[in-house]
Order: sequence, then structure tokens, then C-alpha cells
Amino acid sequence: MKSIAVVFGGKSAEHDVSIITAHTPIIDTLLATGKFDVWPVYITKEGKWYCDKRMNDLAFFKNPNYEQEITGWKPVQLSFEDGLTLIIRGLIGSKKIKIDVVFPSMHGTYGEDGSLMGLLRMANVPFVGCDIFGSAVAMDKALTKQVLAAEGMPIVPYVWFTKAQWHKDKKKYVEDIKKLAWPVFVKPVHLGSSIGMAKVKSIDLLENAIEVALHYDNKVLVEEGVDPLIEITLPIMGNDDIRCAFPERPLNKTEFFDFNDKYLSGGGKKGGGTVNSEYSEIPANIGADLTKQIIDMGTRVYQVLDCAGIARVDFLIHGDTKKVYVNEVNTLPGSLYAHNWKKAGVSNMDLVLGLVDLAEQRFADQKHTTFAFKSDILQKAAGPKIQS
Repeated sequence: MKSIAVVFGGKSAEHDVSIITAHTPIIDTLLATGKFDVWPVYITKEGKWYCDKRMNDLAFFKNPNYEQEITGWKPVQLSFEDGLTLIIRGLIGSKKIKIDVVFPSMHGTYGEDGSLMGLLRMANVPFVGCDIFGSAVAMDKALTKQVLAAEGMPIVPYVWFTKAQWHKDKKKYVEDIKKLAWPVFVKPVHLGSSIGMAKVKSIDLLENAIEVALHYDNKVLVEEGVDPLIEITLPIMGNDDIRCAFPERPLNKTEFFDFNDKYLSGGGKKGGGTVNSEYSEIPANIGADLTKQIIDMGTRVYQVLDCAGIARVDFLIHGDTKKVYVNEVNTLPGSLYAHNWKKAGVSNMDLVLGLVDLAEQRFADQKHTTFAFKSDILQKAAGPKIQS
């Protein structure tokens, strides 16, 4: 039986959403297969790592005092000698668990941004989902647009700046933003779940929206709105051989899909098995031509950003002109977008096991790449000679 670690939580504004994704469908499905020894690795909002099988049950986290209970536990230790090993300290000695595969389930900062993937690469352990490079680019909404624009892909006009740049030259950026078609959307570039995001219709509300976004991030994106808007999301899975699920159209009743719409109002993008599946139209009723365009463009985006395992590409379509724009890429779709994959004929079991297989395939393929290079540069380097 293989040991698999599901890593979730973390120092992120999307911490709680990560807990839900880790359990529904990941941990629940892995346990149901009977093929894995599942070890939940929970990272607190303060950055401490814990591992205890009591956390395999989502009910543990529904206890309002769970954070206080965890503080009485000993943090798990990690060993990177010959792969990844969890060292769980008990009252009498320690228990070592060699991990065969890691299933990251950390939304946002330190997870989707490639930080965790870099750690796992150095630990030399297979892990599910996008690698460090695709994760790092996709996590930065402004950088994603720059890369895609360089590839000739359609994006809406935008302005971006850092916190330091905003405070140094606020007037310049306000003038740049005024040149965009209004209303505009203000977004922290490294966050998902619409946290810190605002739709701004008038200039007098702009600075407040930017300050809110800068409260959550040190870099902000301001982009033109598309009106009338058709929003489309496309889940994609695979490494070299790519498979798309159905284009999906959210049917939100508010002006944009905010955090409450996604998680607290009975529907939402991140939800999977935890939300009302009637919040969206699957497949989106946008006609054969637009559907093909979305799938072709989504596949290209996935390849350009070097995505692997799973991701979701989001699009904006102008309701009148039918012009399609790439909006952003999510490298860890909440609950793996299992609700959409299910309608595409992929069960939770097939989805989760398929992602584990893809992780192991990529790990095996990477063994054929040489990462070291022998040279005599040290012997020829200037400096004092070694005393014999």
C-alpha cells in the first residue's frame, strides 16, 4: 500500500477553502479506494506543520476549537534524505512514514504560487499538479497576461503596479487607469476566490478599492471590464496528453462572482461536492464555434504556461461581439472542479487516481533528465592552493 501525504491549509487568505478541497474530494476519495495509506499534513495559518490521521475527517475542522486543540500536538518533522519522510513524535519515540506521493491541496500563497512545489522537487518525491514553473507564472495574474500577450493571445487592457510603486507615483497610475474602459476590476495579483477584489464604477471609489487589494497583496492588477459579459471556465487535465472537461458558465446573479457567491450562497467555482451544482451551466450553451475556440485556446494556454496534472483556464466573452479573452489560470481548481469532470464522464475516483498516476508519470519522466554537470572548474579556480 502506497503512502500519500495530502498537504493543505497554509499561510494564505484561502486557508479554509484549502481544507475543504483537501477533504472533498481528495482525502475522501483516496480513503475510499483502499489503495493508499493517507496522511493529512496540515499547515496552520502561522506556518506550523502537523500530521495526525484524526484530520482525515473534515468533521475535525468543523469543531470551532480545532486550532486550540492542535496547539497541544507536536509539529511533524520532515526528512529529505532519500525522498520525503514524515517524522511524527509521540510520547515514546518517533514514527517515520516514507511518503510515496504528495497531493498538494494548498490554495493561494505558499501553495499555488510554486513554493510548495519547489520544496517537493528538492525532496525528490512525486507530487500532483502543476510544477513550480507553471504554478509561479499562473499565480501572478499580471505576469500571466504578459506571457500570454507575448504569445499573441487575446487579453483585456490592464494596468499593474506594486505597493511601493503605488505609494511613490499614485497620480501616474490613476491617470493610466482612467484610460481604461470603465467599469474596471481591481484584483490582488496573487490571490484567488475573489478575495480583495472589487468592481469599480467611478473614479472616486478607485483608491479605496486599490488600498483594500494592497492589504492582501503587494501587487495589484486593474483591468477593463467586459460588458455585456459571458464568463466561461474550462477544467483541463493531463501532462503531455491533454484532456478538457466541459466549458462551464457561472450563472451568478450579482455583478461579479465574489467570495460569498463562490462559497456561502449555495454555489460556487471552488465548490465541487460542497455546493449547489445548479449555480452554473454545464456544458455552457455558447454554440459549437465558441466552444471549439474555448477548448483550442484553453489547451494552448495550458501548454504555454507549462501546466501539468490539472488546471482551470478562465475566459471572458463579450456578449455582443463574441470576442474571447483569456482571463486567468487556476492551477488548483477548488475541489478539483469534480462537479464538471463528473458531467464529462470522469468520476471522483477516476479523477483523483488519474491525477496520482500523472504525478508518478512525470516523476518517472524527469529521471531521464540530467540535472548535474561535471567540470574541472573548482580545480582551476583562483585562490590559495590546497595544502597537501
